[in-house]
Amino acid sequence: MAFDCGFTKENRWFRYRAGAIIVEDGCMLFAGNEREDYYYSIGGGVHLGETAEDAVRREVYEETGVRYEIDRLAVIHENFFNDNTGTLKGLDCHEISLYFLMKPRGTKELCSNSYVNGVREQMHWIPIRELDRYKAFPSFLKEYFAGEHPGIVHIVTDQRKK
Repeated sequence: MAFDCGFTKENRWFRYRAGAIIVEDGCMLFAGNEREDYYYSIGGGVHLGETAEDAVRREVYEETGVRYEIDRLAVIHENFFNDNTGTLKGLDCHEISLYFLMKPRGTKELCSNSYVNGVREQMHWIPIRELDRYKAFPSFLKEYFAGEHPGIVHIVTDQRKK
């Protein structure tokens, strides 16, 4: 999006992102689409002049049609990756994401009508105990859910293919 905090310079891409950890009945909500072969967390780029909290509320509503409330900031994630097949093909990527734990609503019911780059997104509730069976990002979530985290966790992942 034109107002997202991010840039591309030569073969390098950077983005500042706000993501949501939405859990209901032992399942986490992910999005997917027919163009990509993986699931991804709900969220997106923070706009210039927008707080991360406002960005995650906006993105969650845009993708789910539901106004979830923020519980707390849970994870600061620095992710390095590259992609040989997708929309970021050929780019060395660096993304900083703030992940917010959202308050559960007691229902998995959504009103989603989300599109990304003209492609319809589908929402998927994936059981947390089965996350390792799915190609789902961010990749740290299975380990994150295995422990107790009363404060903010800083996680760095490097998934670049050398």
